[in-house]
Amino acid sequence: MAFTNAEGRTQTALSDINVTPFVDVLLVLLVIFMLTAPILQSGIELDVPRTRTVKEISQERLVVSIDRGQRLYLGTDPVNIHNLGPLLKEKGALRQGQSVFLRSDQSVPFGTVAMVVDELRQAGIEQISMVTQPLEQRR
Repeated sequence: MAFTNAEGRTQTALSDINVTPFVDVLLVLLVIFMLTAPILQSGIELDVPRTRTVKEISQERLVVSIDRGQRLYLGTDPVNIHNLGPLLKEKGALRQGQSVFLRSDQSVPFGTVAMVVDELRQAGIEQISMVTQPLEQRR
């Protein structure tokens, strides 16, 4: 857009917006979200055991997790092992044939895993699926 000033010269208005700072901010936000997205998916960081036979998870179930500090979680909420049964009843997991995923860090002793499995069985859960990661194939 051109206009004339008092001296008779024609000047143009600066109407272009500099988008470079905007793009810089967007790229930084994109990198931040890319780095934090995997952490937000599971909520609890575990190094689950690796096996050759891994079944694809196709349905959503309640997840019980044991971290390397032997702390127990139902979903992402910390829970006492003695409160696990009542909490499962509260969440509606004790319906007929309901199953639960059990995620455990590979450094957790088997005795701790066995106690959690026993508590799940006493609560009425018949199907307990252990979560593992696939082994990478060596070339």
